[in-house]
Amino acid sequence: MHKGRLEAFTDGVIAIIITIMVLEMKVPHGSNLAALASGAPVFLAYALSYTNVAIFWNNHHHMLQVSQRVDGRSLWANMYLLFWLSLVPFVIRWMDETGFAALPTAAYGLVLAMAAIGYLLLERMLIACNGADSALARAVGSDLKAKLSLSIYAAAIPLAFVQPWIAIVLYIAIALIWFIPDRRIESII
Repeated sequence: MHKGRLEAFTDGVIAIIITIMVLEMKVPHGSNLAALASGAPVFLAYALSYTNVAIFWNNHHHMLQVSQRVDGRSLWANMYLLFWLSLVPFVIRWMDETGFAALPTAAYGLVLAMAAIGYLLLERMLIACNGADSALARAVGSDLKAKLSLSIYAAAIPLAFVQPWIAIVLYIAIALIWFIPDRRIESII
């Protein structure tokens, strides 16, 4: 099966997710800086979420560049990934409407953790489809970076119930870990 349709579909879904995220942002009630500043927390959550979705898209793009083909398992793993990414606009709005309460902040982390699991699952399915000696398999190896990210999510989610800002700091740390495109794959491209 050719990978082009998977890439095109994923690009479309991610474009829609990003569009929905920005449409969920509320316009300030006023025309001064104080009105604009009142929306700063949700804007920062949007910026973090945009960055996270962009990171998933960027790494997805690189992963498919070094993959020659996809199969049914890869398609379903990709759908799993997209399902969780599609929930990002929902959890951002929930966090905003509750003033970044513990449960919505933990749910944000859960959604990102499940998307990370989806990405890792897609990676493993592509390796199975393309072979253990494929360029992707050689590039990612045991994927310690993904495992580290999942460990941080696992810590951040319960910490949201202690102090939501601690979880948010950890979510930012994960984004920073992934912000620079994965050099392991770029070196093969």
